[in-house]
Amino acid sequence: MRKSLGKSLLYTLPMFLITFMFMTGGKPDFSNPAQTLAILITFLGMNILYFLMQYTGKTDRYRAVIFIIFALSLSFTLIKNMVEMRSSMSFSQADIVECRIPFCHLVIPMMILPAALTKSIIFPGSIIGGFADISSMVILWLAATIVLGRGFCSWGCFYGGWDDAFSRFRKKPVIKRISDTWKWMPFAVLIMVALTAALTLVPTYCDWICPFKTVTEFEKVTNVESATKAGVFISLFAGLVVVLPVMTKKRIQCSFLCPLGAINSVSNKVTPFTIKIDKTECNNCFKCVDSCPMFALTREGVKEGKVSVFCSKCGKCEDACPKNAIHYGIKGVPAESMKKFSRNMFLFVSFLFIAVFSSGSIVFTIKSLLDIIM
Repeated sequence: MRKSLGKSLLYTLPMFLITFMFMTGGKPDFSNPAQTLAILITFLGMNILYFLMQYTGKTDRYRAVIFIIFALSLSFTLIKNMVEMRSSMSFSQADIVECRIPFCHLVIPMMILPAALTKSIIFPGSIIGGFADISSMVILWLAATIVLGRGFCSWGCFYGGWDDAFSRFRKKPVIKRISDTWKWMPFAVLIMVALTAALTLVPTYCDWICPFKTVTEFEKVTNVESATKAGVFISLFAGLVVVLPVMTKKRIQCSFLCPLGAINSVSNKVTPFTIKIDKTECNNCFKCVDSCPMFALTREGVKEGKVSVFCSKCGKCEDACPKNAIHYGIKGVPAESMKKFSRNMFLFVSFLFIAVFSSGSIVFTIKSLLDIIM
C-alpha cells in the first residue's frame, strides 16, 4: 500500500507538529548545544521513520528501529540514574524501605490482588513524583492497553525491544517448530505471581523471575539468596531474551514468560484496533504465519480469516504478505473495506504513543553520549 510522496508528506505533517510541540514543550530552548542536538536528532529520526511507514507501506521494519532504540536507551537511562543515585545498578534494603525503586509496568499484575485485599501498594517506589513514579506509569500503561491492547508489547514496552532485536539476528531460524501450547504459559505465570504476591505481599516475578533485572537494576548480592536470584535473572535473560530469539526468530520471553503480556492479550478483546485478513485476497501462502514473532497466527486461523488474541500488532505479517490481504483494521469494519484508512488511524495512534513515551529516554541517551564527545 505504497503512497505517493505528496500524500506521505501530508500524513506525516500532523506527527511532525505534535512531536515538535511535545519535545520542545512549545518553547524551544537552544541554550544547551548538546540538548538541542539530541532533541533534533530524535525529532528528525522519529518523523523520518513515520514518513517511511507511510511512503513504503511497510510497518515493522521501521517500527522495530524506534522500538529497539527505545529498549536500549531506556536501559541506559535507568542504569545511569541508578549509578548516579547509588553508585551501582544494585539496590539495597535501605532503598526499598525509603521507596527509591523506579516503577516497572511488569509489577502491575502483582499489585491488583494486594491492593484489593489489603489496600496497599506492594512496590517500594514513589507514588507521585520522582523518576518513574507508580501513578504515571500505571496511567500510561492503562491508556496504551485500552487503545492498543497487546499492541503495547510492540509499541510501548521498552523491554520487548530486547528480544525483538535478537530475533532479527539471523535470516532463517535454526529451530523451526515450537509447540503452540507454550503461548499459554504467560497465563500460568500470571496466576502464579498474582497469588504468591497476594500471599507474601512481595512482587515475586520481580523478586525471582524477571530476566530484565540483568539490564536495569537488581538486588545487591550479599548472600546465597541474592546470588541465586542474580543467577536466575542472568540465565533467563541469556536463554529467553538472547539465545532462543536468535535461534527461533521469535520473541520468546514476551510470548512464553511475561505475565503482563497475558493481561494485554485479554485486552485485545476490547481495543478498537485489530489485524484483519481479507479472505478474498489471501492465497494461503502462510508467509504471515512464518513471520509472526508472537505465535498469533496459525494456518488454520488464516484459512478462517482469524488472528488470535496473542497478536501484538507489530506489523510483521502485514509487511510479509505479498497480496496485502492482512492489514490493520478497526473492529466492526469488514476486512475488505477501508484498509488504508484503518492503517492510517492505527499508525497515527500507535506511533504517537511510542514517540511520546520513548523520546525522553532517547534524548537523554543521545545527550549523554554527546556530552562525552563535545
